[in-house]
Amino acid sequence: MENKLIILLVIILGAIAIAQLVRVYELSAKMRKSGEHEVNSRDNHLNGKMMLGFMFFQFLGFIYLMFKYGWTGRGVAASVQGQETDWLLNLNFVIIIIMFFFTNFLLFYFTFKYVKKPGVQAFYYPHNNKLELIWTVVPAVVLAVIIILGLKSWNNLTSMSGPDAIRIELFSKQFDWTARYAGNDNILGKYDYKLTTDNNELALLTSNTIDSSIRIMIEGPSGIRSIQKVLNKRDTILSDSTTSALKADLSRKERLLRLLVQMKNNHSKKLDSYAWDDIIQKDTLVLCKGKEYEFNFRAKDVIHSAYFLHFRAQINTVPGMTTRTKFKPIYTTEEMRKIEKNPKFNYILMCNKICGGAHYKMKMMVVVKSESEYKAWMASKAKETFKDKYLPVAAAPVKPAAPADSTMQVNN
Repeated sequence: MENKLIILLVIILGAIAIAQLVRVYELSAKMRKSGEHEVNSRDNHLNGKMMLGFMFFQFLGFIYLMFKYGWTGRGVAASVQGQETDWLLNLNFVIIIIMFFFTNFLLFYFTFKYVKKPGVQAFYYPHNNKLELIWTVVPAVVLAVIIILGLKSWNNLTSMSGPDAIRIELFSKQFDWTARYAGNDNILGKYDYKLTTDNNELALLTSNTIDSSIRIMIEGPSGIRSIQKVLNKRDTILSDSTTSALKADLSRKERLLRLLVQMKNNHSKKLDSYAWDDIIQKDTLVLCKGKEYEFNFRAKDVIHSAYFLHFRAQINTVPGMTTRTKFKPIYTTEEMRKIEKNPKFNYILMCNKICGGAHYKMKMMVVVKSESEYKAWMASKAKETFKDKYLPVAAAPVKPAAPADSTMQVNN
């Protein structure tokens, strides 16, 4: 409490002192018979020297911070594409820093050199076509070069990879990531959002998942038959709003059921193998040093942004569409720990788009292993494929015609 009173007292006394100094300045100006708007030659020269001093202080501080925290403070790029991105970013920084020193030197030096002098009138210089042309054309050319190089890099990062690239899908939802490896065939299984169930979160498309979705749509706890049972109860009186809501839900599920049946009729079982060998990872994304990776991104709910800080890769994940990027890691996690001189260093995948209240914890650990370690890890996942862990329980197929007929009776 005493400390707070002392601080308050210091603030009050400081304000009083400043007010008195301002008053003394006003009185001294009256004694000199000069107005507040008038600045004498001594003050002008003092301001000019102070501006020159501030310029040197600014430049020295900027150079000191670059030496202390590194060129940009980003650390070492851990992928081939990251090194290319850093090169382009460094080119931008070189141009910006050169212009920073050049323009600030002119600003502060001219303030010092052309300080107002008694009897010297300012020179009026309204226009110069040559100067206008220079500072229009030169920035335009520089920007054109930067934009062309940027578009080239972006197209390279988002284009399809070669056949040797390892394909991984990253599925985003509030508030976590799920990785799906393409398996031995290096082909990611197809998916359809209508197949999303508790045991098929990624909505992978196979004959079994279609049958499972049809079964759940008809016989599930909130399926078509459950809704029909509620609507057909003679001993239960429902409010008009409840009845309308149930009928609307029933109508939506009937439409989905028809689409699922159509999907089943058009589906080729040859496509099942692409999904069966896919490996699903929830906690850690494991990569191999020196291997090219193509990442495909999906979002379940809102827009997220996949951000690999150390690999210099970032791309939005958008509901309803697939986005893509790629990179090749060049340092294992252990090698990066030595480079960063941090035994606790870990690569990480983050969401760089504010996607909700728990956005801050939407992270996934990334581990880069050597080729031998990576092969051993993949071998350990041989019995953890989608078929092994997520295959729906076999059951007799359900005929959708029966609930559709009874539904027509309810609606009539």
